[in-house]
Amino acid sequence: VVLFAGKLNAIAGIVTIFFLLVYAAVNLACLALEWASAPNFRPSFHCFSWHTCTLGIFGCLVMMFFISSIHAFASIAFMLLLWMLIHYLGPISNWGYISQALIFHQVRKYLLLLDVRKDHVKFWRPQVLLMVANPRSCMSLMTFINDLKKSGLYVLGHVKLGLLDSLPTDPLQSCYDSWLSLVDHLKIKAFVNLTLADSVRHGVQNLLFISGFGGMRPNTLVLGFYDDCTPEDGLNSQLFPSLSFGSDVVCPTADSGQQSSFFFPSVRRSEESKDLQEEEYVSIIADAVKMGKNVALARYFNQFSREDVLGHQISAGPFVDVWPLNLLHPDSHGYVNICSLFLLQLACVLHETRAWNQARLRLFLCVEAGCTLPEDEEMKLRKMLKELRISAQVQTVVWDQVVAMHWQRQGGREEDFLQNERSRLGEDQDGTQMFPNNTSHLTDEYICAVNNLICRHGSPKPAVRFLYLPHPPADKRYYHVYLHQMDLLSRDLGPTLLIHGITPVVTTDF
Repeated sequence: VVLFAGKLNAIAGIVTIFFLLVYAAVNLACLALEWASAPNFRPSFHCFSWHTCTLGIFGCLVMMFFISSIHAFASIAFMLLLWMLIHYLGPISNWGYISQALIFHQVRKYLLLLDVRKDHVKFWRPQVLLMVANPRSCMSLMTFINDLKKSGLYVLGHVKLGLLDSLPTDPLQSCYDSWLSLVDHLKIKAFVNLTLADSVRHGVQNLLFISGFGGMRPNTLVLGFYDDCTPEDGLNSQLFPSLSFGSDVVCPTADSGQQSSFFFPSVRRSEESKDLQEEEYVSIIADAVKMGKNVALARYFNQFSREDVLGHQISAGPFVDVWPLNLLHPDSHGYVNICSLFLLQLACVLHETRAWNQARLRLFLCVEAGCTLPEDEEMKLRKMLKELRISAQVQTVVWDQVVAMHWQRQGGREEDFLQNERSRLGEDQDGTQMFPNNTSHLTDEYICAVNNLICRHGSPKPAVRFLYLPHPPADKRYYHVYLHQMDLLSRDLGPTLLIHGITPVVTTDF
């Protein structure tokens, strides 16, 4: 039409601008490849450098606006529109993305700048390694830990039992796509780290040793609780309709749209044996503490529903309960020690998350009537909360009747028993008593009474509870007793985290 109209010069400027825009885009692509240090980018132009790329981009843009600024703006807008149409509506093609190369280059550079020798408690954040036996049975836990990490590192770890010597190929390579697709669908910001080992304990040790890079390494290990409950299949059938039956399913991946096969094995049935025994489970906890990692045991998170807790806007908001005292050692006076402050810090981190900012923290202090020491500890803790600017509702719980069960078992009061135990056992670095080799002084009656105490003071029902996790016993013969006591302590409490913290997380120094 333009040719028959006799106005060829009318489109000459537009065509020239389009050509200049193409040249500018080519120079921009070459500049990005140069910045990304892509090994396969080997230009044959002998005078090539990032200077010539920049000069080419600048020269093309200047000429475009010199010819016609209106047509230059219109052509750039048309190019962006065309790019969006190709990106979202174009055919599936894996032609490589320069953005991935640039991200890799920048991440590597900043990881080298992240010096672990410059870590400071003021900037501490949870960096979590969550061990997952089967994603089907811990979907709710994975989403909850994603809220708890507070912009920290989040790694999903999985141990596959076996030895590479007896296998023709690495069986983990085919599993990564399934895990990464699940992470995409759950919308959690997590990495996936899988390992092959002859036992779960050795696999967890490997992950604790090698997970992360430089200053970005997990400092907290999260395990599911060891009990006799049969795991439930929590995969949403709307996300993976066929996966709930344990079969393969073919779905498009989130990024490239390529067809992939996703598979997760069915959950363990009640008659099937566990891959992990009691002694090995407690040994994993002890190993993590030896390696300087904080430990959290998550129980009843199959009952946790993030949508039910956070989806409905209520005036009071969900409650988060924190019990900072070592309830299994009523003689260990002290609410402001490393482990107690670690519990409080995690609860505060959860509260600062955008989805949980309407939650209300409740801090429970167990005191004995007429005893002055708990009153001093309460004043000390209130002062600490004020200095740390943590808003928490402090509730005092009188538990004389519960403590009486403990001292009646000992045949004496606290002072006599405390002197004997400390002289025999000593204390650990943060001032709390190590778990004694002889656990007979803790009766099931006393632990059940503590459990009932927690239940009675859980109204309204909290969304999650944070409890103090004692140090595992030094003698492996008492591992089963330790696990039995943790079971009684947290039984029927709903979603609960039993936490043993060994990392200083707060400071008031400037």
